Amino acid sequence: MVASPDYLQRHGTPLRPEDLADHNCLRFNLRRAEPNWPFIRDGKTFSLQVSGNIECSSGEALAQLARVGASIARIGEFSVAEDIQCGDLVPLLQAFNPGDREPIHAVFVGDSTMPARVWLFVDFLLEQHQM
Repeated sequence: MVASPDYLQRHGTPLRPEDLADHNCLRFNLRRAEPNWPFIRDGKTFSLQVSGNIECSSGEALAQLARVGASIARIGEFSVAEDIQCGDLVPLLQAFNPGDREPIHAVFVGDSTMPARVWLFVDFLLEQHQM
């Protein structure tokens, strides 16, 4: 979860997941997306329903909305790592982050005629999965 410093100055910084009830959260609305936001506390996972008046199916659009101070967004770290590093976005509730990951499936027909770049990509995915 991230928000801009400007948003946090205007609306306050949530210190625990339940504080999100006081915020107009930016929500991802892709059909397969879980509507609740996951958290972990004392080794136990739980989820909370968040609400907000902005939903979209693009992680990049959610990141842009967070950058301009629209609200708090839950976005993959890979999408906002540079924004966090330069201070445009602030990570929130890190102690409650369950580190959840979305599975990626590689479906292909592997035979001797498959281009080497496909094999290399599949090997890369397998290597990342083991991390």
